[in-house]
Amino acid sequence: MPKIQKLKNNIKKSHLLLFGSLLIFSGFLTISWRHLVKLRNDVFSDMKIAMMDVETNEEIIHNVPVVEDVAKPQTEQKEEQYYIDYDKYYGVLEIPRIGLKRGFYNTDSRYNNVDYNVTMVKGSTMPDVASGNLILMAHSGDAYNSYFAYLYRLNVGDDAFVTYNKVKYHYRIVNIYTVPKKGVVSVIRNYSKTTLTMVTCTKDDNSTQTVYIAELV
Repeated sequence: MPKIQKLKNNIKKSHLLLFGSLLIFSGFLTISWRHLVKLRNDVFSDMKIAMMDVETNEEIIHNVPVVEDVAKPQTEQKEEQYYIDYDKYYGVLEIPRIGLKRGFYNTDSRYNNVDYNVTMVKGSTMPDVASGNLILMAHSGDAYNSYFAYLYRLNVGDDAFVTYNKVKYHYRIVNIYTVPKKGVVSVIRNYSKTTLTMVTCTKDDNSTQTVYIAELV
């Protein structure tokens, strides 16, 4: 009988050791899997970037891509540390108040995509066209492509600059308003003024987009 009891105790200990080992292995596998998923997502994002190396009037812009408040936890948006050749862009947008400087491409370029860059909307005109309207869009939020993340800090009277054909054009914001997020944006502007329009998702509101109207100084 003592031998049988001892054998039973040994079997119980073996089961406990096996169960404990399985728990440890499962925990390690869970932590490793989460790390691998995060690593995969980060690499995928980097790959996507590399691959894409007063008279008031109302102007309706149709089929406008709906920009989103894209979330990816991070402390704050940091200035890019590597050298950027801005000469490769069709134009460059600068907003000193929020530390934004970003190039954008022409509407017929495959790089003109809201998921990868500040995007120029079809039908836009450049600053050298009198009474024209340059319309730019970008995501807000905390993701790598949220180039308009801090537009919500802007006020009427703030400055914006667009460099095009080696000429720097100075704009000043004259109006800020919201529109429903449905793929159609109403641009309310003075048709006698040369205008810059910027559109992005409204901060803390998933149902609207905010429109920033700036006029050439």
